[in-house]
Amino acid sequence: MSATTRNRTRGAASEAALLTLLKLRTFIALFAVLLAFAVLVPNFVAAANLILMAKHVTLNAFLAIGMTFVIITGGIDLSVGSIVGLSAMVAGGLLMNGLVLPIGYTVWFNVLETTLITLALGIGVGAINGLLITRLNVAPFIATLGTLYVARGAALLMSEGRTFPNLAGTPEHANQGFDLLGGGRLFNVPYSVWALIVLALAASYLARSTPLGRHIFAVGGNERAAALSGMRVNRVKMFVYMFSGFCASIVGLIIASELMASHPATGETFELNAIAASVLGGTSMSGGRGTVGGTVIGAFVIGILSDGLVMMGVSSFWQTVIKGLVIIAAVVVDQAQRKLQQRVALMQVARAS
Repeated sequence: MSATTRNRTRGAASEAALLTLLKLRTFIALFAVLLAFAVLVPNFVAAANLILMAKHVTLNAFLAIGMTFVIITGGIDLSVGSIVGLSAMVAGGLLMNGLVLPIGYTVWFNVLETTLITLALGIGVGAINGLLITRLNVAPFIATLGTLYVARGAALLMSEGRTFPNLAGTPEHANQGFDLLGGGRLFNVPYSVWALIVLALAASYLARSTPLGRHIFAVGGNERAAALSGMRVNRVKMFVYMFSGFCASIVGLIIASELMASHPATGETFELNAIAASVLGGTSMSGGRGTVGGTVIGAFVIGILSDGLVMMGVSSFWQTVIKGLVIIAAVVVDQAQRKLQQRVALMQVARAS
C-alpha cells in the first residue's frame, strides 16, 4: 500500500470518527451539562431535584416532539406557544365559567370533556395552519406567525387579559379533579412525565415503523420527488401541523393544571425553546432528518441548562444569551455534520469504484 493510499485511508477513518461524534453530540452535551452542574451545584443530582427537573423538561419536550415532525417536512411552527396559552385559557374558562349559550343557559363540562375539547382545539388550530400552507400556499413561517398573533389575541379576549384564578371546580358542576394532570404522581413520578414517555414512544414508532413516518421524511427530503412517487404531500403536511397543535394543547393543559389557574400570556416564547431542542437533538432545519429520541434528549439539555443556571444564581439576562448561543452552536454543528456526511459518502463511492 502506497503512502498516499495510507494517508487517504487514515483521513477517511478520522472523518468517519468525527462524523460519529457529531451524531452523538446531543448525548455528549447532556453528559457534559449534567457533569458540570453536578460539580458546581450542591445536591444537583439528588433524586427529588432530578424528578423536578424532569417535570420542567416535559413541557418543552412535548412541544419539541411536535415541532420535530414539522421541521422534518421542511416547515416551521411559530404558533405553538400561543396555542399553549389559548388552550390553557379555554380549559380555564370552561372549568370556571362553563359555556354560556346565547339563550342564557350555561353548559358545564367535567374534566375529561374539558380535556378533550381543549385537545380538539389544538388540533383545529394546527389544521388551520396546515390549510393555509397547503391550500393557500402561504409560507410556513408567515402562516404560523399570523396564527401566533391570532391565537394569542383570542386568549386575551377570552378574559380581557385577566387570569382565570380558580380551576378547582365545584361538586354541583361535577368538574373537580383537574389538578391530577399537573400534580398527580405514579410511583412518585409526575403524570406529565409518564404522558411524555407514552407520547415519545408512540411518536418514535410512527416515525420509524409506519408508512406515514416514511412519507414525512420523504416530503422533507425532496417534496417534488415525494409528490411524483404518489405520496399525498398535502395530507402529510396537514398531519404534522395538527400533531404539533395537539402537543401544544397538552402543554397548555399541564400548565393550567399545575397552577390551578390560567393566564393568557402562558406559553410566550415557548416556540423558541421547542425549536432549540429539536435542532440540538439533530433535526435538520433543511428537512428530511431528525429523531424523536434526539429531540427529547435535546429538550433535557435545554431544560437542565436552564434549571442549573437558575440554581447557580445566574442572571436571567445571561440565561437568554447562553440559550441563544446554544441554538447558534447547534445549527453550526448541524451544517458541519451535513457537509461531512456528504464528503464521507463521496469518499466511499470513490473507493468502491
